[in-house]
Amino acid sequence: MLEGKVVAITGAGRGIGREIALLCAREGAAVVVNDPGVAQGGDGADRGPAETTAADIVAAGGKACANLADVADPKAAASVIEDAVQRFGRVDAVVNNAGILRDTIWHKMSYEDWTSVIDVNLTGAFNVSKAATPYFREQQSGSFIHFTSTSGLIGNLGQANYSAAKLGLVAMSQSIALDMARVGVRSNCIAPFAWSRMTASIPAETPEQKQRVERMQSMSADKIAPLVAYLASDRSVDVTNQIFSVRRNEIMLFSKPRPIRSMVKVEGWTAESIADELIPAFRSSFARADEVSAHVFPYDPV
Repeated sequence: MLEGKVVAITGAGRGIGREIALLCAREGAAVVVNDPGVAQGGDGADRGPAETTAADIVAAGGKACANLADVADPKAAASVIEDAVQRFGRVDAVVNNAGILRDTIWHKMSYEDWTSVIDVNLTGAFNVSKAATPYFREQQSGSFIHFTSTSGLIGNLGQANYSAAKLGLVAMSQSIALDMARVGVRSNCIAPFAWSRMTASIPAETPEQKQRVERMQSMSADKIAPLVAYLASDRSVDVTNQIFSVRRNEIMLFSKPRPIRSMVKVEGWTAESIADELIPAFRSSFARADEVSAHVFPYDPV
């Protein structure tokens, strides 16, 4: 599926990113394995994850190189793409998977908690994508694959920073898809359900929480990789500006925000008429939207 392609993957040393790198290599791609090896909160550094994944690919007969750049730094992020071009001659797909977590309930969230998560999860994706864009434009082809989250699409407790970054990725992807369509470049998002160190912090104290964690642990990271390989391939040239989700053996297509109901008052609205007429009429739509959101998270995966 990816013979002759070059794929740059951020956060590829562990978890979902590693599984993506391994599969893309098996499908024939040369892979740039980016991962600075930081802890879940973004601290520290470790060459091991990126170098081990790259070495495993090479040992299996594939092509790969390790890149240790911090994608939050624009110059460092550009090296991910430079390594692809210098080592393998081109770049065909960018997978923005790098991410950190600093979960804190909203009223306790610090400025540093906010900026560090936005810098890696959102600005990091911007930095790497921006660096790849001149090459994509020149060759009139390319695929951006951004990892969003249902925390952004639906919301989650204690993740205002992460949710904002992940929904921001969707907005960025949609605009990239529109801006780059005329030069044959596509941009899509994936919201993964998989057990990894990014989900290992989910509390498991109550019976309900323990049951949820058990369900999550059954969703292995390798289930995400086939959709990435497809979106990086030429078979997906007509698929762009979409939001997918993968949960074990299930692939979902998410809707985008669109008006679902409207009311017009010829004489104009007042605060009182909104309270007395508009909101009561809209409440059934509120309930339906909440029901859809509740349905997405809890039920058992296929």
